[in-house]
Amino acid sequence: MITIKTPEQIAKMKESGRLTRNVLDLMGKSVRAGMTTKELDGIAYEYIKSCGAKPSFLGYGGYPASTCISVNDMVVHGIPSEDVIICEGDIVSVDVGVIYNGWQGDAARTFMIGKVSEEKKKLVKVTEECFFKAIERLKDGTPLGDIGYSVQTHAEANGFSVVRALVGHGIGREMHEDPAVPNYGKKGTGIRLKAGMVIAIEPMINAGDYKVDFMGDGWGVRTHDGKPSAHYENTVAITQTGVEILTL
Repeated sequence: MITIKTPEQIAKMKESGRLTRNVLDLMGKSVRAGMTTKELDGIAYEYIKSCGAKPSFLGYGGYPASTCISVNDMVVHGIPSEDVIICEGDIVSVDVGVIYNGWQGDAARTFMIGKVSEEKKKLVKVTEECFFKAIERLKDGTPLGDIGYSVQTHAEANGFSVVRALVGHGIGREMHEDPAVPNYGKKGTGIRLKAGMVIAIEPMINAGDYKVDFMGDGWGVRTHDGKPSAHYENTVAITQTGVEILTL
């Protein structure tokens, strides 16, 4: 069921969104070659707790960490580990969820570590651009399919592919609410967005083919062809005239 948030509720979600953004800013300043993904996750956990908030992901469906940290060909849901060491030339996607005063924030960024390949630079840049293409014309009454159409069109025009096995989602008191928000699709299709809807738009873009493999740990998702993937996400509220990004 899709829930419409009141202006007061969206204001509360903006608080959780601000904390989510701050965590990602801290991750971007902290991540470096030579550290483990477990160490990076610990920094996020301590910051979230210091703010009087809770990590959305910790314990969600049994997930064992506060963030998802996915390196290179790991698309999403990489479990932070002492065995995964971040290296020069890697791209590192960090997905963060924060619960504050009962409301959720969810966002992701992909960070480049030192000197990365031109392909990875372009991939990270285009993935972020896909998000902003998706929200260019969003407002009350826009068909949901326009989001996926915009993401897919921009990604494929740049020689990349869009993951189909994973999608964005509604968000509010729960991390995952209706509707599902695909990153591919046809313009003019799907439900009409309404002012007061809050959704997480999260392009997941692969350098190679869109096919992915689900890992044996029950969480991690890798590209099938081993090529790199990037992730960029924000929580946005639909308004009468556009969108308000709650995690920027």
